[in-house]
Amino acid sequence: MRLALLLSLFFVLISHPALSQDETEWTDLFANGDFSQWQSLSGKEVSKGWTITDGVIERKGIKPGDIVTRQHYTDFELRFEWKISKAGNSGVKYRTRGKLGLEYQILDDENHKDGKLPTHRSASLYDLLAAPDSKPIQPVGDWNHARIVANGNSVEHWLNGEKVAKSIIGSDQWNHCFENSKYKKHEGFGTWKGPILLQDHQDLVWFRNLKIRELKK
Repeated sequence: MRLALLLSLFFVLISHPALSQDETEWTDLFANGDFSQWQSLSGKEVSKGWTITDGVIERKGIKPGDIVTRQHYTDFELRFEWKISKAGNSGVKYRTRGKLGLEYQILDDENHKDGKLPTHRSASLYDLLAAPDSKPIQPVGDWNHARIVANGNSVEHWLNGEKVAKSIIGSDQWNHCFENSKYKKHEGFGTWKGPILLQDHQDLVWFRNLKIRELKK
């Protein structure tokens, strides 16, 4: 009888393996298939111009506005997928205050006018550090896998499995880029604690599988 009980417990365990520590730390920012973890930049409910269909978040309609997470973050890893429309522009901002923040740029590099500026192209640390021309980007209308790692003074942008931008806040590289950017007048920029922001740039853009985990010191 005891052996049968042990065997029964064994088969339960192998049929329902425990999640690893890595898996249990992740938070799905659209776990409920709705915007319950999000709000408008002004703190109101998310506009109907943002929709979710079969797990895909779409920005459409007339000026629905930026949306932000209700929770604030400083050190984290964020993974998500995105695709952009032809000549489209958007971005994911983090360590934000209002509309200001570090930005993972999302752009149709070839057809949007911002594509002329290297630091404004997709996966770049917007207006600070350009992703290389050799980055592994998918054609407009196809999904890209993105990853942002913000940990202390280190900031990384990844695109389709490849690290395409990295900066250390306070380093010579950072200071040079910062002093030549539009952000130079904002003290503490890049170090703030704030919500994750999905940008409304009046163009069609899609997101899915947004998952975040906070990084512990």
